[in-house]
Amino acid sequence: MILQFGTGNFLRAFADVFVDELDRESATGLGPVIAVQSTGHDRADAINAARGRYHVVVQGCQDGAVVDETMAVQSIGEALHTGTQWDRVLEAARQPDLTAILSNTTEAGIALDERDLMLPPKSTTPHSFPAKLLACLQARFEAGQSGLWIIPCELIESNGDQLRELVLEQSRRWNASADLIDWIGNDCHWANTLVDRIVPGPPKSHPLLGIDPLLISCEPFAFWAVETDRADFPFANHPAVVTTTHIAPYTLRKVRILNGAHTALVAKALHSGLRTVGDCMNDPETSAWLERLLFEEIVPTLEGRCDDPAGFAHSALDRFRNPFLDHALSSIALHHDTKVDTRLKPTVREFRERFGNQPPLLSALLG
Repeated sequence: MILQFGTGNFLRAFADVFVDELDRESATGLGPVIAVQSTGHDRADAINAARGRYHVVVQGCQDGAVVDETMAVQSIGEALHTGTQWDRVLEAARQPDLTAILSNTTEAGIALDERDLMLPPKSTTPHSFPAKLLACLQARFEAGQSGLWIIPCELIESNGDQLRELVLEQSRRWNASADLIDWIGNDCHWANTLVDRIVPGPPKSHPLLGIDPLLISCEPFAFWAVETDRADFPFANHPAVVTTTHIAPYTLRKVRILNGAHTALVAKALHSGLRTVGDCMNDPETSAWLERLLFEEIVPTLEGRCDDPAGFAHSALDRFRNPFLDHALSSIALHHDTKVDTRLKPTVREFRERFGNQPPLLSALLG
C-alpha cells in the first residue's frame, strides 16, 4: 500500500500509472494507492465516485512514430481529504502493509508553516506538508510499525534531503522524543528523486471527454531517477525507473539537453513568427539548427559525465515533435535570462575548456 499526498494530474499519469503497471505484472504488487487531497475535496470526491478508475491517454512521438493510446488505470483504492478525514489519513499511516509515502505538493509544499509551531491535538490537521508527514510518521511509530520509504516528486534539488530536514526541524518544534527522531532519520528511507514526464491535462479531443471526469493525457516518455543504493526501492522493477547512488548526472543531463534546448529555441525563434516548440520542429531550418546544436555542442560537453546523452537528446527531439502538445515559446520564455545562465552559458564555458574553441552556434545565439 502507498499513501500519496497529491491527487493532481502529474501523479495520476506518472507514479499511479507505474503502480498499475507493476501490479498487473505481480500478484504482490505495490497498491492500492491511498490518495490524499489537502486543498479542496472535488478531485477526491471524483476519484471515489469513479471507484479509483480513470483513463490516461498517452500521446506523442516515440522512436519516430506517433503514439496515441488510451489506458485504464485502477491503482487508486481510495481518496481522502485532510480537512474532514485526517483521522483516516493517520489510520492509513498505521497500516502494516504500507511501504511508502509519495508526494507531489509542488515546490511551495516543501516548507514549514509558522502555524504549526505548537503541537496540535491529534484530531487537528497540521498546515504544512512536512508537519502532516511528521504526524503520519509519528502515528506509525507509536503503532510499532516499520519504517517507510519517503518518495517526494517535487521538482527541487535534493528533494528527499530537504524534506527530511524539514520534518526533523518540525519534530524538534513539537518536542518529539529522541526515539521518534532516530526512527525517522534511520528507519525511514528518504529518496532524492528526479521526475520527468509532460502531463498537459485532458486531451483536446477524445471519445471519453465528458464521460470520464478524471481523463488526462501525457507523453509516452517517462523517466524517474531515484538516488538510493538499496535494492528494495518499491518501484525499482519499472522500466522507466533508474536507481543510482548519484542523481546529479541525471539532473545535469535534463537541464543541459531538454531544458537547454527549450531555452535555445526561445532565443532563436521567439521573434521569428514561430509560436510553439512544434512549430519549430516543423520548420526545416530551425529543426536542423536545433539538431546541430544538440549533437555538435551540447552533447559533446556531457560525454563521459552522464548516461547516454546522445540517446537522451534523440528522445528530447521526439518529445519536441509531439503533435498533440502546444508548448508555447512564450511560456518557456518566462525568466529567460536566468534560464540562459543555468542552461546554456555553462555549456559555452565547458565546450571552450574541453575543445579549446568557442561553440559557434551557441556563441552566435548568445552574442
